[in-house]
Amino acid sequence: MVAPKVSQWIGQKCFSAVHQRNLVYNTCWEDPRIDREALKLTSDDSVLVITSAGCNALDYALQSPRNIFAVDMNPLQNALLELKIAAIKTIDFADFFQVFGRGHHKDWNVLYHDGIRPELDPQYHSTWDRRADFFTGTSRRSSFYFRGTSGLFAWMINGYLNRSPGLRDSIETILAAESVEQQHEIYDEHEINRRLWNKPLRWMLRRDTTMAMLGVPRSQRNQLDQDFPGGVSGFIQDRIETVFKRIPLRDNYFWRVYLTGQYTPQCCPEYLKHDNFEKLKKGLVDRVHTQTNTVEGFLSKHDQPISRFVLLDHMDWLYSRYPERLASEWQSIVDRASASSRVLWRSAALDVDFVDPLRVTAAGQSVQLGELLNYQHDLAGELHARDRVHTYGSFYIADLAATSNVTGVAA
Repeated sequence: MVAPKVSQWIGQKCFSAVHQRNLVYNTCWEDPRIDREALKLTSDDSVLVITSAGCNALDYALQSPRNIFAVDMNPLQNALLELKIAAIKTIDFADFFQVFGRGHHKDWNVLYHDGIRPELDPQYHSTWDRRADFFTGTSRRSSFYFRGTSGLFAWMINGYLNRSPGLRDSIETILAAESVEQQHEIYDEHEINRRLWNKPLRWMLRRDTTMAMLGVPRSQRNQLDQDFPGGVSGFIQDRIETVFKRIPLRDNYFWRVYLTGQYTPQCCPEYLKHDNFEKLKKGLVDRVHTQTNTVEGFLSKHDQPISRFVLLDHMDWLYSRYPERLASEWQSIVDRASASSRVLWRSAALDVDFVDPLRVTAAGQSVQLGELLNYQHDLAGELHARDRVHTYGSFYIADLAATSNVTGVAA
């Protein structure tokens, strides 16, 4: 039996090795539809979002905010967003959808070298020169959505579905259902739960290497092991069953691309719809700017206020191992926030208790962060229930009080 501390060390090493050398996310796993309702973007807003695969930065751009700053420590995640931006500017919609909707294009090399590459910042040339097979459809993992570490796991799951007698047909049937009621009936009648969750799959989901491939650090796994009956594998099983039986799948492009390796014109991110593509091409895409940096590192050099912060779930990565960095990051947010700013974040935990106690300086006074945050609990709860991804334990929307309003707090 591996000692807990040794197991945690191995898990951290696996996670670091995966994230420092690989494209992890080939698509975003945060639902921008609920983000749009929470953010209420206007033309006066400047947004900071952690890049991930860049899908949601492009989605927010369609709301015409002043600027979107996509920030990520992993340069390959920014390279992917920059590739999408260059492709939007240089190729037509049919080709763009074939590449990023279907996940491959037989003429990728021509599209890339004749149009996209010259538009790319030279720092990203070698990245995509070496990865032509991500999009040509000629390798065993024929779709781009089977590339990267999360894509590799998706490819393995698809292989599992294809090998299990009748399971692929059952998945296709449930994806084609026209109502939640039909989904529920198909899931039960086809016994998807029993056929999907066998011992090898459960074993695989308990491995630190598997979780690292999916972008889940040890700290998140620990949260789920503590908070949820059955631990991380029980949580995943419960959430997948909820998605299949209780959330409409007709427009759930997150699970469609994961289970099939491609989108359809009717079930895809907003940036992959023709009219929206044209809006981006006509200028909205120019409002998206990438930065390879930490949130704090970017904000320390940025000299303009930010009114909207989308932090995804990355605080789960920091709080257990680097609490001082988390506090420092929030200090940078407080320092750079506009007078009416809003912060969104997600967590694997069912209830986050590590944000409010953080201490920051506001208006020259040391205060607990919770004293500056006005939570929109009802809105967050309503939106979280409608989240199409449904893999997070909790969702938070908080307005950050202007520091000039901080009074009467002892230093």
